[in-house]
Amino acid sequence: MVQAFYEAPAYHLILEGILILWIVTLLFSKTYKLPETYKLTEKEKEDLIEEWQPEPLVPPVSTDHPSLNYDVVTGCECYTLASLKKYGVGTCGPRGFYGTFDVHLELESRLARFMKTEEAIIYSYGFATIASAIPAYAKRGDIIFVDEAACFSIQKGLQASRSFIKYFKHNDVEDLERLLKEQELEDHKNPRKARVTRKFIVAEGLYINTADICPLPQLVELKYKYKVRIFLEESLSFGVLGECGRGVTEHFGVNIDDIDLISANMENAVASVGGFCCGPSIRSGYCFSASLPPMLAAAAIEALDIMEEDPEIFSVLREKCKQVYKALQGTPGLKLVGEQIAPALHLQLERSSGSRDADMQLLRTIVEYCLERRVALTLARYLEKEERFLPPPSIRVVVTIEQTEDDLQKAVSCIQEAASVVLK
Repeated sequence: MVQAFYEAPAYHLILEGILILWIVTLLFSKTYKLPETYKLTEKEKEDLIEEWQPEPLVPPVSTDHPSLNYDVVTGCECYTLASLKKYGVGTCGPRGFYGTFDVHLELESRLARFMKTEEAIIYSYGFATIASAIPAYAKRGDIIFVDEAACFSIQKGLQASRSFIKYFKHNDVEDLERLLKEQELEDHKNPRKARVTRKFIVAEGLYINTADICPLPQLVELKYKYKVRIFLEESLSFGVLGECGRGVTEHFGVNIDDIDLISANMENAVASVGGFCCGPSIRSGYCFSASLPPMLAAAAIEALDIMEEDPEIFSVLREKCKQVYKALQGTPGLKLVGEQIAPALHLQLERSSGSRDADMQLLRTIVEYCLERRVALTLARYLEKEERFLPPPSIRVVVTIEQTEDDLQKAVSCIQEAASVVLK
């Protein structure tokens, strides 16, 4: 004990000395009485009650408030209003307590049936879906192989998992296999550690940052060759790819049971809020938050009804995407990025000025030029300081099923005119 005292570092001895002095001070310090609280008389209580004016439960709203003046885009106003009348606005509780309504269970059942999986689980926030699903599976010590173009929500999920992350070049199967071979050699050196280390591949069905499709058949081959699991993020491909809109698995004809977890948000094709995960089984991880408002769950169910009753909309959407893709090729000063069947394409500058801010300003001018002529575009937005691989500046062009031939032609002509004026 004496030897340990002499070997202890100085800061350790100082800290222990301070703690001992503090304990001694507490033991020998004098007790004191708390000041007596002033008691109100009955008359004072009555006066306070008389003076109190409660705030209204619902604050007054003017008739020109934006929420009271909206456009019904799809003509399906009655579905959400009926749900609002039956369930109210929100559940006011998480799914694990009193936040589960029958409409949530119905939506999960419908999603599982639509995707042809065993189970599905819904989340109240689209971004949090894959960001919380990844750490529900992968833990510290696991290895995750991720495409460099992975979206920001995937990146947040990787951080939360605390796993060892290995990035492979975008859609480069050879680079991915190189990393898998390197890991296989490491596993042979330490087989005991390899037995408890799980390995995952994380990819997007249709990449939101590049608008191209992942090589899923090759990824499945590598899965069985190197014994890894596949997580597929399908926020942009769900309700878009495949004959019936089931995503990239249907697009390539891949058995959905070959994918360990599929995740998607319902804020794109479904036009609702929240997200879902589906697959052969669901693990214990879940985002502890208020459940999805029943009104929005009902809207998602109605969207699934439309998908199932009219699968022709997907072939119509693909044709419109091809039309826009073909028309935008050769736009002066701009480079078109993405697959021809992608509903969200990117327009990048053909020649960068060398400054990201200057490039963004040029693209912003094009967007504003089009907006003045009633064509809505948007700049692709990123958290520049937090992105692992920051994509180049671009304008995102979105194609929807409701846009007419005239709408598409007007938009393309306006973009080409704006590019000619701004980039001359």
